[in-house]
Amino acid sequence: MDEYLPLIIQMGAGAVGGNVAGTFLQGLSFGFLGNSLVGIVGGGMTSKVLYAFNVTLTGNSMDYHSVVSDLISGCIGGGLLMLVIAFVRSLFGN
Repeated sequence: MDEYLPLIIQMGAGAVGGNVAGTFLQGLSFGFLGNSLVGIVGGGMTSKVLYAFNVTLTGNSMDYHSVVSDLISGCIGGGLLMLVIAFVRSLFGN
């Protein structure tokens, strides 16, 4: 269970990040559920993308710094994916 806890934290923070980004994109928002789903995917992908580029933000332990970095990276990942999808959606005219 300990190996999945950072992923769960990042996915939850990604949902928050997706909804925060969705509030700034009034015309391109997907609604609460859509923003949450996009954010969950973005937050979950954050750790995999960072791992692929050999960037480690956390260690193997679940200390305070690990949890905070998981929250920050998940929130940023969810918000960025929401912004990218909204940008692509605006290019194609909804």
